[in-house]
Amino acid sequence: AAAPAPLVALAVALRALNCALVRTSFVPDEHWQSLEVAHRMLFMILNIHNYGYLTWEWANRLRGYSYPLIFASIYKVLQLLGKDDVQLLIWVPRLAQALLAALADVKLYLLVQHLENAETAKCVFFCQLCSWFTWYSCTRTLTNTMETILTIFALSHYPIKGSKMGNSCKYLALVALAIVIRPTAVIPWMPLVFSHFLQEQRKADLILQTCIPVGLVTVGTSLIIDRVFFGEWVLVQLNFLKFNVLQNLGTFYGSHPWHWYFTQGLPVILGTHLPFFIHGCVLAPKRYRVYLLTVIWTLLVYSTLSHKEFRFIYPVLPLCMVFCGYSLKHLKAWKKSAASFLLLSNLIPALYTGLIHQRGTLDVMSHIQQLCNNSEQSQAFVFMVMPCHSTPFYSHVHCPLKMRFLQCPPDLTGNESYIDEADAFYSNPLGWLNKEFYNDTLLPSHLILFNVLEQEISPFLALRGYEKTGTVFHTHLPQGRVGSHIYIYGRKTETNY
Repeated sequence: AAAPAPLVALAVALRALNCALVRTSFVPDEHWQSLEVAHRMLFMILNIHNYGYLTWEWANRLRGYSYPLIFASIYKVLQLLGKDDVQLLIWVPRLAQALLAALADVKLYLLVQHLENAETAKCVFFCQLCSWFTWYSCTRTLTNTMETILTIFALSHYPIKGSKMGNSCKYLALVALAIVIRPTAVIPWMPLVFSHFLQEQRKADLILQTCIPVGLVTVGTSLIIDRVFFGEWVLVQLNFLKFNVLQNLGTFYGSHPWHWYFTQGLPVILGTHLPFFIHGCVLAPKRYRVYLLTVIWTLLVYSTLSHKEFRFIYPVLPLCMVFCGYSLKHLKAWKKSAASFLLLSNLIPALYTGLIHQRGTLDVMSHIQQLCNNSEQSQAFVFMVMPCHSTPFYSHVHCPLKMRFLQCPPDLTGNESYIDEADAFYSNPLGWLNKEFYNDTLLPSHLILFNVLEQEISPFLALRGYEKTGTVFHTHLPQGRVGSHIYIYGRKTETNY
């Protein structure tokens, strides 16, 4: 069945608005594993501008080029149209992601309409549109976002028990694509594929005629794309799983207790949907157990890894929404009040996290960008003296400005006494700066720092002739090395920038 036109229009309009109302940073990966890579792919490989930066994951072949290739293609179109303006380079990829998110919302509606009825489908659709975490994440250029969108697309073709609309080839192709983009997508799909395999009459046909051909085509395409950009044959998905799962090196970025996803992760991303989710799990018919099993299985598998993040379990959020919608539909007399409660209680966190919390690291880029239009661009040198990857890089500047940030690659050699550049800096900021810039000719023209660092390095700033030229708000909840505001310091020289 085709989706009603007003519903599609609503989804598209809402996600476009969603895109415009998310102006904060979530995690470095939304830029460093997508837009930065795409920018370098196009503008460096074409030798248009000799600039770009790839993080250590790329040097160690842990990431594949399939996802950034989408954005590199968008950049190429903009460039051919002569519209590769920095604002378009920032917003067009996000708008493309928003359109895909809208399409996923509609697919979720159609899936529930097919399995249940239009009324339940509307309730699920409403819960999906209300979700503050979906609002916060679905227009970001993150592999987790793409994994979630592809998961919804795949679910709409998944042959759930008693459904007549399953298409093994389509759903497995979408699952394979999700795994190529983010190898951990294999986790939520394990119980679903296994359940499908058990109920399938022609098991050999499923494996020989569907699974193997789909797998070969997808992995083959991914291998070719990576061969083109890495210049050698490499199976990045295997490296990614080896690093994150077998070696568990993700702990370098922090670790949490085993129960974190159950006690914090899922309750936070569900927010006020949580009671509806629990109620829906109790009410939902037997055939939806495979969805619930998938959610629990995913949380359990991720719980075994010590490095935990909210975004890792984002792909199971749409499954939770099916139960939330089921609950809402069965509230009958209370339905209107419950819907109003969901809408209002999600509106505040959605707007706050989207417009206010952690916005400074994006806002500061427009200040840096202004140096590009300046005749002094060739002499400018911007140093982000902040926790590494705090800000985006060339994708948000789009000119060959000299820039530097504190590096923090994990040690892959097993050296016990290894300290990365950022940690070395923060252990003695003043000493580090004096040692690094012992010669005035090496000094950056601009320093970007969080306000919490200012006092500690003020002797260096005063001695080397830096003055504060800008203050940018970042967050109401400063933590550790991350301050509430970002300060821009410019060096006083004969010709001020």
